[in-house]
Amino acid sequence: MSSQEHDATLIFADHIANHPYEALPTEAVRAAKIFLLDSLGVGVMGTKAPHVRAWLDGLADGSGAGRGRVLAMSDRLPTPAAAAANAFLIHNSEYDCVHEQAVLHPMAVLLGSLLPTIDELGPDLLIDGRTLLRAIILGVDVACHIGSAVNTGLKFFRPATAGGFGAVAALAILHQCSKEQLLDAWGLYYAQASGTMQAHREGLPLLAMQVGFCARSAVTAIHLAKHNIPGTRNTLEGPFGYLNLMEDGYDKNLLCGELGKIWRITEVAHKPFPSGRATHGVVDGLRQMMQEHELHGEDVAKLEVSVPPLTYRLVGRPVLEEMTVNYARLCGRYCLARVLKTGHLGPQDFDPQLIHDPDNVHLAKQISMLEDSNPDPNALSPVTLKLTEKDGQIRHKTVDVIYGNPAHAMSQEAHTQKYLDNIGLVGTQVHPEASTLVDMVQAIETQDDCRVLLDMLTPA
Repeated sequence: MSSQEHDATLIFADHIANHPYEALPTEAVRAAKIFLLDSLGVGVMGTKAPHVRAWLDGLADGSGAGRGRVLAMSDRLPTPAAAAANAFLIHNSEYDCVHEQAVLHPMAVLLGSLLPTIDELGPDLLIDGRTLLRAIILGVDVACHIGSAVNTGLKFFRPATAGGFGAVAALAILHQCSKEQLLDAWGLYYAQASGTMQAHREGLPLLAMQVGFCARSAVTAIHLAKHNIPGTRNTLEGPFGYLNLMEDGYDKNLLCGELGKIWRITEVAHKPFPSGRATHGVVDGLRQMMQEHELHGEDVAKLEVSVPPLTYRLVGRPVLEEMTVNYARLCGRYCLARVLKTGHLGPQDFDPQLIHDPDNVHLAKQISMLEDSNPDPNALSPVTLKLTEKDGQIRHKTVDVIYGNPAHAMSQEAHTQKYLDNIGLVGTQVHPEASTLVDMVQAIETQDDCRVLLDMLTPA
């Protein structure tokens, strides 16, 4: 083992060891169930995104057969490849949950890697519901404490890179790794971590594939650690550690100071719309304005929105004549144009025919999006909207807390319907009784074998 300074990985490892399921707070368990169900539904819906078949075939090339199942598909792949496949499906439609302070989608890498690991370990080591919930809660805690400590903007794609540290923590729980194996695995994972913001800027499906790459790397890291291959020890805070190389600055007190006091999964937000989270403030603000004042798109003469610098950098991109689906999901003006047209924003709004429709493109180009002077490099809100009606009436709205955030949460009815709508999009790709997972996940702590989740969400 290499010499260790005072790296945060030691504190995270102790945090995991000191929190068996029985020590986890009720509100964290409740949130884990909510976002487990949400992520499963989003992953199933992800099979309808572009490039899915090519992604699965590419992962399968040269890897041989395996036991790892893929959501809503008949493929069986080795665990690392299946982890990459599932993580891509969970994130590829920009519909998976997000921790806003951390600027991180905490469930994509984590659950993407856990699902095929449950297949890999069973039946010799059955993963029960309590173990799964513990893995989710503590894995999210690690990833989101890392992300929340960062006080500079994104260069590397944090949902992939930092998300992988959470996935390794969760996988170590399933594999019953020792503390030393977990520390090795974090170092081995970091050596493979990848994914930059360039794919986000260009609006490519590669963005979600980067999430897949990190899920694959997390699984591989655990496998290597179990074979006693050593990993770095100053993995987060060393001179070339994650926080000093892939990020530009962080608050050491925030990194571990709130462990056991704030459970990050209770801060995770739903995504009510299948678009970049940075679009959601203005999308929901416009939705509210149209509902409150009984407006229709034809009533609107002009729409201007003002957003924080991070929001502008993520989704203030120009409208193009030939946008990809991924680009459109990250284009605030396009998303607003669809709300003006329909009063809502859903999966159907990202059909390529609609994205390329000249009327939609023209309308989107008329919308003004400006960057405000918010000094917080990670702020997604507040956002302000100024809407001018054709009769000259001017209306203003400010959104301080974005819909889906725990402080402005989706109702149980709404997030349950989101899951049901998502599985309804895939028909026979899932079990005919996949809707019963709503109740099953609510009582997942009573399940002895979590392979039942994939039994219900793969073809019969």
